[in-house]
Amino acid sequence: MTPSLRRKLEALAERREELERLLADPAAASDPERFRALSREFAQLEPVARALAAEAQARRDLAAAEAMRDDPELRELAEEEIAAASARLAALETELLAHLVPKDPRDEGNLYLEVRAGTGGDEAALFAGDLFRMYARYAERQGWKVEVESASPGEHGGYKEIVARIEGRGAYSKLKFESGTHRVQRVPETESQGRIHTSAATVAIIAEDPSDVAVELNPADLRIDTYRSSGAGGQHVNKTESAIRITHLPTGIVVESQSERSQHANRDKAMKRLKAVLVEAELARREAAQAQERRLQVGSGDRSQRIRTYNFPQGRITDHRVEGLTLYDLPNVLDGHLEPLIERLQREHQADALAQLAGAQAA
Repeated sequence: MTPSLRRKLEALAERREELERLLADPAAASDPERFRALSREFAQLEPVARALAAEAQARRDLAAAEAMRDDPELRELAEEEIAAASARLAALETELLAHLVPKDPRDEGNLYLEVRAGTGGDEAALFAGDLFRMYARYAERQGWKVEVESASPGEHGGYKEIVARIEGRGAYSKLKFESGTHRVQRVPETESQGRIHTSAATVAIIAEDPSDVAVELNPADLRIDTYRSSGAGGQHVNKTESAIRITHLPTGIVVESQSERSQHANRDKAMKRLKAVLVEAELARREAAQAQERRLQVGSGDRSQRIRTYNFPQGRITDHRVEGLTLYDLPNVLDGHLEPLIERLQREHQADALAQLAGAQAA
C-alpha cells in the first residue's frame, strides 16, 4: 500500500475518533437530525477502524513469530505463524483498500425498474413478464416495496412495457448492474414443433434520487397528455382521464404514471421519474466520456449491451460480463433468488474499482 493511501486511511480513523467525541457531547443529542447524520457517518467509518486495529495486531503477531525464528525448537511453529500472519495482513490490506473506493451516493436509495419487450413478439412480452416477476420476488424477499407506475400488457400475457418504483434501503446498490439486454432461449408454448426460439427484453435501473446532478426542466420542452387509466382500481378505472404521459421534446423521453387515482398525483410521479431519467442519462454520458469500456454498465441504463442469457432447455444462466459466471439454477433465479448473481457482480465491481485506485496511485 502506498504512503498516500495509508495517510487517507489514517485520516478516516481520526475522523471516526472525532465523531465519537461529538456523539458523546450532550449538544449533539439535542439536535436529532445532526445526531442521526453523525451516527450514520460513525457507522460507516467503524469498519475502517476495526480493520486498522486488526492490521496492527497482525503486524504484532508477525513480529513475534519472526522473533521466534532464531530458536531451533520453535522454528517450525514460527514459520507457520509467520505464514498465517502474512496471509492475514494481505487480506486486511485488500479490505482496507476497499474502504477507500468512492461510495456511490445513489447506492442506499430507491430506484425505477423499467422492463420492455424486445425482439421476439409475444414471446418477448412473456419473457419481460418473467423478468419483472423475478425482480418483484427478489424485492419482496429483501423487504422492499414495489409499486407499478405504468404497464402495457402483452396480447398473450406478460408485458410490452412495465415500469415500477422499488423502495427500500440499498435497493439501487443491489440492482444497479441489471441494466441491459436480457436474452432468453426456450420453446414457446405456441411452438408445435418444439423448436427453441431466442427472444429478448431490456431492463433499465434508474436511481430515484441521483446524486447531486441538477436538471432544469423548461415547461416549453414538455408535452403533457392525459388518458384513461387501465388495470387495477375498481370503478374509477377507465372513467376519468387521471393517467399522465409526459414527453420531453428535446430528448424524446416519454414517462407515464397511472397508479394514482388523481391526475395531480400521477403528474407529480411522472415528473419525478422524468427528472431521474434525465439525470441518469447525463451521468451515463459523463461516465462514457471518462471510460470507453464499462464492463458492468453500472447505472447507465444502457440497453444495447447483451448482459445475460437465460437458457431454459439447459436450466442455465450466463452473465456475459464476467468470465465464468454461469449458474445451472434457472428456476430458482427466476423465482427471485438473485443473490449469487448480484454478489458476484458486486465483487467484480469492487475489484475493478480497486484496480483503478491502485493504477491511479502508481501513475
